Amino acid sequence: MANDEFALTSVGPRLRSLRQQRGSTLTQLAEVTGISVSTLSRLESGGRRPTLELLLPLARAFQVSLDELVDAPATADPRVHPRPIVRHGVTFLPLTRRPGGVQAFKQILPPNTPTGETELQTHEGYEWLYVLSGRLRLRLGEHDLMLTPGEVAEFDTRLPHHVSNPGPGVAEALNLFGPQGERLHVRARPAAR
Repeated sequence: MANDEFALTSVGPRLRSLRQQRGSTLTQLAEVTGISVSTLSRLESGGRRPTLELLLPLARAFQVSLDELVDAPATADPRVHPRPIVRHGVTFLPLTRRPGGVQAFKQILPPNTPTGETELQTHEGYEWLYVLSGRLRLRLGEHDLMLTPGEVAEFDTRLPHHVSNPGPGVAEALNLFGPQGERLHVRARPAAR
């Protein structure tokens, strides 16, 4: 059963409980709300599905919010609490928690990282980089680019690529990775040779 459907089926017992806590009868509640005694009885027993036009006067009569009446879940904390992921010396801080779609990360690259594999790689997807501090070297196909703070690069990850920090200091970047077709503003320039 879906959460919404469960919430609607659990309204009846909550209505009965609220009415009994206040020491009201169905007749008294019918007089206050304008809803017939039989409709109130069927709502409480689950024989009638609650509708907005029935729930609003009941919420007013019980002096509770509509959310409280239907026991709506509390709004979740919107803050993302990233758990760092370290790969080949590079720290990735997830900035999104929703699976699927575009994923955002803050990358922290110490000088001369990533360690290990430096060959150009390919995979499905699309990537967008924004350099916050330091310098990033982006090798993309035949291009060898040096990105500095404020520069952005966007590319199809099916193109052979590799991102590294040539140093001398730590580099930080925002990185969006998404399925093919998720495209954002791009600006990249060839590195001076």
